[in-house]
Amino acid sequence: MIYNEIDRNPLFAGTANVVDRSSMNATFVLNNRDHTATFDQLCKEAGISGLTGHRSVGGYRASMYNALPLESVEVLVNCMRQLEADQTKTS
Repeated sequence: MIYNEIDRNPLFAGTANVVDRSSMNATFVLNNRDHTATFDQLCKEAGISGLTGHRSVGGYRASMYNALPLESVEVLVNCMRQLEADQTKTS
């Protein structure tokens, strides 16, 4: 679900090649860093924390260890979609 949104949403890009993607850690960046504060705020309001990416790559890392409920991933995907919707309105 998270990789589908990363690939679908033009505001985001994955940091790992498709064949090398982890099923435990989805890593991604915003294509425009100007959206960082807005996306971070959407995540905070949704109760999402700990998305900080790798220190040398930056971006975001969604860890999905230990049977993370699907609903948790849906919350993150909804934040990504909300950012896209907000940016579409202002464009």
